Amino acid sequence: MSTEEKSLHFIEQIVEENLSNGFPQDNLRFRFPPEPNGYLHIGHAKSICLQFGLGLRYNAPVNLRFDDTNPAKEEQEYVDAIKEDLQWLGFQWAEERYASDYFQQLYDWAVLMIKKGKAYIDSQSSEDMAIQKGTPTQPGVDGPYRNRSIDENLALFEGMKNGDFPEGSHVLRAKIDMKSTNMLMRDPLMYRILHRHHHRTGNDWKIYPMYDFAHGESDYIEQVSHSICTLEFVMHKELYNWFLDQIYDDNKVRPHQYEFARLNLNYTVMSKRKLLQLVQENIVNGWDDPRMPTISGLRRRGYTANSIRKFCEIIGVAKRENVIDYSLLEFCLREDLNKTAPRVMAVLDPVKVVITNYPEGKEESLEAENNQEDEAAGYRQVPFSRELYIEREDFLEEAPAKFFRLSLGNEVRLKNAYIIKGESVVKDADGNITEIHVSYDEDSRSGSGSEASQRKVAGTLHWVSIAHAVKAEVRLYDRLFIDEAPDSHKEKNFLDFMNKNSLQTVVGYMEPSLAAANPEDKFQFQRLGYFNVDKASTSTNLVFNKTVGLKDAWEEKGKKEANLLMATQKEINKYVKEKDENAAQNILLSIITNIKSIDNYSLINQTIVKNVKNDNNALLFAQLILQNSDKITANDIDADSLTKLFNMSLKSQLAAVRILGLENLKSENINLKDFKTQILEMIEKEKNEKVLALLDTITL
Repeated sequence: MSTEEKSLHFIEQIVEENLSNGFPQDNLRFRFPPEPNGYLHIGHAKSICLQFGLGLRYNAPVNLRFDDTNPAKEEQEYVDAIKEDLQWLGFQWAEERYASDYFQQLYDWAVLMIKKGKAYIDSQSSEDMAIQKGTPTQPGVDGPYRNRSIDENLALFEGMKNGDFPEGSHVLRAKIDMKSTNMLMRDPLMYRILHRHHHRTGNDWKIYPMYDFAHGESDYIEQVSHSICTLEFVMHKELYNWFLDQIYDDNKVRPHQYEFARLNLNYTVMSKRKLLQLVQENIVNGWDDPRMPTISGLRRRGYTANSIRKFCEIIGVAKRENVIDYSLLEFCLREDLNKTAPRVMAVLDPVKVVITNYPEGKEESLEAENNQEDEAAGYRQVPFSRELYIEREDFLEEAPAKFFRLSLGNEVRLKNAYIIKGESVVKDADGNITEIHVSYDEDSRSGSGSEASQRKVAGTLHWVSIAHAVKAEVRLYDRLFIDEAPDSHKEKNFLDFMNKNSLQTVVGYMEPSLAAANPEDKFQFQRLGYFNVDKASTSTNLVFNKTVGLKDAWEEKGKKEANLLMATQKEINKYVKEKDENAAQNILLSIITNIKSIDNYSLINQTIVKNVKNDNNALLFAQLILQNSDKITANDIDADSLTKLFNMSLKSQLAAVRILGLENLKSENINLKDFKTQILEMIEKEKNEKVLALLDTITL
């Protein structure tokens, strides 16, 4: 195998093998088949890049086909958004097709199947059909309408088509095998009655084909050679082929289904149903909210098409499911924006700086490099004056050893400008700093070549001249969820993991060059991150969205929380050994404060489970977390671990563990009768007064 062949992903290898076995390259045809029932998300981007990438590699047509078979959920808005997303990503389809284009052909094929005895009208309720269908371990049984006559089936089907029956009264089912080990082959639905307006066919149809029937037949009509889908459709392949068997003509290309692993991304949800819920409940501001994983949301936030395509290229195409870290997507974005985004200065949490020895009324224009990564980007002029804004966090009156910003008595450089030294501060009645007074070294101007300009100082700060600053609304977006897998916890609602700080809005002050910025323009706010101009921005009301920080803050936060929990657990030993009651109480308060500061639900849950062991200190730590964390309840812990935790805690030699165990049993809505035996033993043997007092409050 050549080096090039080794680099092919498995779908490309299949195509290559087909071609080498004589399949004509001219017959290669692919399609991207979205259902227009929601906006495309980052998971779809992987499929888009795969399908259109194959088209580009093999110079083969790729159709855009909307599988619009369910008018109850589909809208023209979604069609338009999908087309816009595809074009923004840089792809162009060969033909725009719709499953609804084929409604008459699909109906004719269904009639033909009825005539061949391969389909029948079932008039059972959906509940009865579900019972009759059996279970994965129990075969189904024939329903009461399975052997209706062909004439009766044809008459009923025509009546369904004409709108003679209400929704739910009849369905058309394929007649396959009610004992099949594949549940999908147990007489699956082909048509249902829907008296709904279709966004393309209007009210022409009263019945609509099911996805499994329409999808493969549409592939066949379009002569798609390779029908590529995600792994959840593996079990559908047998049905896909069965439907094709009913209509296949040897003189035409027969589509073949191939499955690949879909994109699973942490810290988000990919279900269109759940994304729709976020929109409908106004948890986000529409499908293109910059916190959404939709392509339109990512675009509005400031993502580039190139970064998304690069991300899809890096994660590759595989047969096995895995979860991709959101930080990889952000890395691809930073890599792209770093090369293209102009550097500018903006201050988002301003404090006033007055250069006391700079002449009043003087202004000057300083040269600033637009992008050091792009020589062609050139330079711009930035105004400088006596009064400036800097970030409030860039100043401390008394700085610790490793504080490399401005403080009293210390020097820093102002980016593209001068070296300044902190001299004094002005405070309001509450003690808040309102002004920082500094002096500057006139000979230290950046780029002047003077000896003073080359002097090394602790750090460099960005700034904005107050007299020239442009005010703007800045939306600080963050991840929408605080948990890595918000929809993977059966005992929790994914909405329980919403990040309450996913959007914060502040007033920022920009250098004047940004006054002319247009929607979707992208910038690096130096030392702050990458930002873009929101589509709602106007010349009189600038609006910027934070796209991504300069560093992966979430990775740092995750490490900090994990390290904090480990350090906190070590404090348990100190607390238990401390004999001074006041000192012990201070240690306990510190432990509780640390526990309350942890946001990562999975980390908290895992920590509790890991500490369910015959160790007094470990049990104490687990019970303290359960009592003091607002991110978890007893019902969130798996039943076996929870039972072990309380069994061990109630028998612990440490009174503090027994007390916490009893308190949590009472407050966590746990069935006390499950621990009746242990509690009765405690009542009989307990000697600690505090524990006895608690036991007196428990009613079994």
